[in-house]
Amino acid sequence: MSLSWLWSRALLTDRRILWLLFISNLVGTVYGYYWYWGQLVSVWSTQPAWQIVFVPDSPTGSLFFTLALLGLLFPPASRLMRGVVRLIEALAIVTSVKYGVWAISIIFWDAALGNPIEPLSWMLIASHGVMAIEALLYVRFFSLGTLWLIPAAIWTFTNDTVDYTYGIFPYLSLQHLAIIDQVRNFTFGLTAVSVLAGWLAIRGSGRGARSTDRPEDMS
Repeated sequence: MSLSWLWSRALLTDRRILWLLFISNLVGTVYGYYWYWGQLVSVWSTQPAWQIVFVPDSPTGSLFFTLALLGLLFPPASRLMRGVVRLIEALAIVTSVKYGVWAISIIFWDAALGNPIEPLSWMLIASHGVMAIEALLYVRFFSLGTLWLIPAAIWTFTNDTVDYTYGIFPYLSLQHLAIIDQVRNFTFGLTAVSVLAGWLAIRGSGRGARSTDRPEDMS
């Protein structure tokens, strides 16, 4: 067995692997929303209700990827649903890469500011690393073209804007709050980098502005 088999189409599109990833990402998504529960309750009781959707960042990225996996397991037949799935795929790529890298960067940045990395933080580093890697790994099996990254970029930049305009960004240490402008600029810059990474990944998979059909045989 060659090492390349570990990221081959035969393995990664095997329905058993897809179901395993779907279930694990679904569990991680539910846990992520639970992680944000205190902030969700706080924002719901003190801020306009429409802001609530922008509070949980990483879990929403994980949710998009989970739904994208569902699209691989059950390819849609109608044009409308294919469009919906492609939009979800684009959102999954941009947000999974962005929030995966963001969480890891903030943890190590926090350590550089003098806060020790707690054992739980290592779990977050591992899970968010997987979150970013799996999104880029599955780009070649998605059906979207590069133009679908435009609405994904709009959504993610809007999320950044709401977070740092209304102060509903994820909880940060006092050291990071003291340099919140730097955190904000890093966050916006990372969104741009994540969109670029998605564009490069799609182009590298052999697709451009036009979408292609997904593989017929996902067994």
